[in-house]
Parts: sequence; structure tokens; C-alpha cells
Amino acid sequence: MRRKHADDRSGSRSALRILIVAVPPMRTLDVFGPAEVFGDANWLRGGDPAYNVTLISACADRVVSNHLGTPVHTDRTYREYRGPIDTLLVAGCMGPRELHYETGFLDWLGLQSTRARRFGSICTGAFVLAKAGLLDGRRATTHWNWASELAQDYPDVAVDPNPIYVRDGNCYTSAGVTAGIDLCLALVEQDLGRPLALRIAQMMVVFLRRPAGQSQFSTTLEAQTRESRPLGDLLAWLPDHLRGDLSIDSLARRTAMSSRNFARLFKQDVGKTPAQHIEDLRLEAARRVLESTTLSTDAVAHACGLASAEVLRRLFRRRLQVTPGQYRASFGQAGAH
Repeated sequence: MRRKHADDRSGSRSALRILIVAVPPMRTLDVFGPAEVFGDANWLRGGDPAYNVTLISACADRVVSNHLGTPVHTDRTYREYRGPIDTLLVAGCMGPRELHYETGFLDWLGLQSTRARRFGSICTGAFVLAKAGLLDGRRATTHWNWASELAQDYPDVAVDPNPIYVRDGNCYTSAGVTAGIDLCLALVEQDLGRPLALRIAQMMVVFLRRPAGQSQFSTTLEAQTRESRPLGDLLAWLPDHLRGDLSIDSLARRTAMSSRNFARLFKQDVGKTPAQHIEDLRLEAARRVLESTTLSTDAVAHACGLASAEVLRRLFRRRLQVTPGQYRASFGQAGAH
């Protein structure tokens, strides 16, 4: 993977300079996913580029190793870079214990973060920010697999393992891999507006531009990773049939089991009762509808198999401590700004 050499003075004088720092052994999507978002913003917006993206190596060599075994050629090493910085993002690698950077890089990072309008990390890049002291006293996130490790190693950081990304002042941290795309879509929305961010999401065939508060965990995906053969077809069927008869007796008949055996096996394999799992699915579906449409709360409730808007309201109050209207104002189309 070789990038065309980028001069610090290239592009429009008004373009915002985005530095993406590659720390070996880099995870390529953590670097190129965000880079593609800003690149698509330039392309779809037209005219003079809004962003000028520069890849920076955290080591003495511009060539950075990665988990694919294909060397990546960055534009500059951190020592070579001269020029303004609007946004500074540190990409992650395959594991925080494997991070490798040159002596002096953390001092450079600390200085440059004070010069940037905003700074942040993708995935395990949060460990680099934490090592530099840039997350002390801040709320932050990282990939769920390493969140407890981040909290243990850096007790001054308020680690939240659930959101796909977190903003604390001008510091942005994201969860793993594709969550870096969500974070950068949010940065584009902040700079250039929601319509362009949504066009980029469509161009990248992102299913939905996920808001910051959305969980790293999908109920549907989590069930699929835990499913056993007897329940596999049912678990795949459920998310598309939330308006049907989902009683224990009805679901047991679909799996050719007795109601008692079905309930026991479901709890054993999925880790929750059928009712709890169905409620999780309906809540996840309602959040998606509120985020992406302007349907009334009655229509949202109906689409998710809930009896009424009042049932939907009680569910959101109990599980999320907000009303559906408050949730939409924060994360949905009504909350665009």
C-alpha cells in the first residue's frame, strides 16, 4: 500500500489538516477507514478540498508494519511533520501490549494535541493517548476487548466500555475498527453538516450512521455469536418478526420443543430469557427507527411490536432513563445540527 507523497503546503489554503498517526503494528482499517471518510467528504462536496489528510508514522521510519504483513508508506514521520493541525487522530493496532513508537513520540503527541482544534484516537490508540497523559480526568472509550485493561492501567481515565465513541471537550475516542468510521462521520457532520455526512455513509455502504451513545454491542450479533444449532434459525428469524406472536408457546412450536424445554435451552444458550431477549431486540429496533426516521412514537411502537406509544415510553424510561422524544432529539434526525 503506497500513498502519493503529500506536501504540507498542498491543497487549498482553507483545507482542514487531518493528521492520522499510524502506530505499528497498525490495524489498516483504523487508519484507512477514517482517511476514506475525509476523502469522500472532499469528493462528494466538490470544489476546493475541505480536508487535507496526512498519514504520520510514530517511528523513525515512514514505512509502518501491520497485521496484514503489507508495509504501509506514510507521508511523514512525526519528526518530519511541520505545519498546522486541525484534527489529530491516533489509530490503533492489534493489541495495546504490542504498540511500538519511537522515544520522543509521546512528547511530540502531547505538544501537538495542544495545538490542534481537536484530537483523539481510534480503538487501541486510546492507550497511546493515555500513556501521554492526554486522557487523565477525561471520559474515554476503546474497543470493548481492551476496555478493562485501559481502566486498570490508567485509573485516572474514566473508561466507558459501551459507546462506539465518546467526546470529552475537544478529545474524541472511539471503539474498535468500524467505530472509527462512525467517529469521523460525526466530525464531518460537525464541520460540514449532516446531509454530507449521510451521503458519505451511503457511499461507503454503511448501514446506518451510528450516534455516539449507541452501544458497541448489537443484540442480534451477540445472539448469533452464542447461538446453538437448535436455536440458530429462530435467533436469525426473530429480528424481522417483532410484530408477530412471540409467546413462549409460539416460539417453542417453531423449534419443535415443549415450552418448558425451549425456555430452559434458550436461557442456557443465549444467557437471558426469551422475554428479555425480545425486549432487547425491540429496544434496539426502536432506537434505529428513532435515529433514522421522523415516524410518530405510535408508529415506532407499532413497527417494533409494542402495544402502544405509552409502552414504548415506559421501556425507554426504564432501560435508557430518557423518553423516546429525548432520545430522538439527541441522536435522531430531529437532533441534527
